[in-house]
Amino acid sequence: MLEPSNNNELPVIPGKRYFTIGEVSELCAVKPHVLRYWEQEFPQLKPVKRRGNRRYYQRQEVILIRQIRSLLYEDGFTIGGARQKLSGDEVKADSSVSQQIVKQLRLELEEVLTLLKN
Repeated sequence: MLEPSNNNELPVIPGKRYFTIGEVSELCAVKPHVLRYWEQEFPQLKPVKRRGNRRYYQRQEVILIRQIRSLLYEDGFTIGGARQKLSGDEVKADSSVSQQIVKQLRLELEEVLTLLKN
């Protein structure tokens, strides 16, 4: 389990539109069966299902999963408490998601800058 100060150890989210459950599992440091369980517990989490019931997550959902992970594993919330926090604080959640997107873009731009300098 990552400490709150070590949350930066999660990999950068690539600039793709859709992610498989395996990719999301690696990006969020959560096992696939946990992701499937969270889909049942958090109504905001609804990946697109295609052929053979394969799940495809979008970037916002990956960010939401990281937020859920943080609430459960780092902040000590129960599933019910995390669900209530996410649904009750939708304005704050939107702000938090926006902040995470900005942070993610900044990291990606810094990587591009590093590549251009070399």
